[in-house]
Amino acid sequence: MNIQACIFDLDGVIVDTAKYHYKAWRRLANSLGFDFTEAQNEQLKGVSRMESLEIILSIGKKTLDETTKQELATQKNDWYLEYITAMTPDEILPSVPRFLDELKAKNIRIALGSASKNAVLTLEKVNLLDYFEIIIDGTKTTRSKPDPQVFQLGAKGLGITPENCIVFEDAAKGVTAARSAGMYAIGVGNAHDLAHAHAVIPSFEDINFIHVTKLLKETR
Repeated sequence: MNIQACIFDLDGVIVDTAKYHYKAWRRLANSLGFDFTEAQNEQLKGVSRMESLEIILSIGKKTLDETTKQELATQKNDWYLEYITAMTPDEILPSVPRFLDELKAKNIRIALGSASKNAVLTLEKVNLLDYFEIIIDGTKTTRSKPDPQVFQLGAKGLGITPENCIVFEDAAKGVTAARSAGMYAIGVGNAHDLAHAHAVIPSFEDINFIHVTKLLKETR
């Protein structure tokens, strides 16, 4: 095993912006005359904005033309931007900066692979942007997870072969995408939901890079 790069999802791995996505999507659903629950929101993990809108419209049993859908997606994003513009470094998930510092010290390359189209803004708001050498987000991809494109582009941008990359993901579709890309997949969160990852950690607390590589070796 020769790990040379780590690629991180954003929402639920680096920061908890999922709550802001949920607030914006629920606000949109309410504006259309129906509610959208936190349980239903789980269906949107790792899913692009337009695909998320389709899921919500299906929940509300709404059929709309493409122009209206684009307008609604823009409205949702405007509301989401209202929320994340007020973000601070306090919203970084526990121990993430320490883990990133450790990777830097070990000369492990760092990239981001996210469906979000606001990844750069989010990282700027929490003062983490400089850690990431390559950022592949929703503005640079044409296919959504579980398609491996986002991670393939990340590895290509770094010039690292897939088998030398670890992906950190909190969504089942993201884990599938990482494995399809030929990379090691570390699930961050609930082991039951991420059972197909090579290994799962609850968070980055009490976790270091040596621990991660040990977990991967144990699964081989």
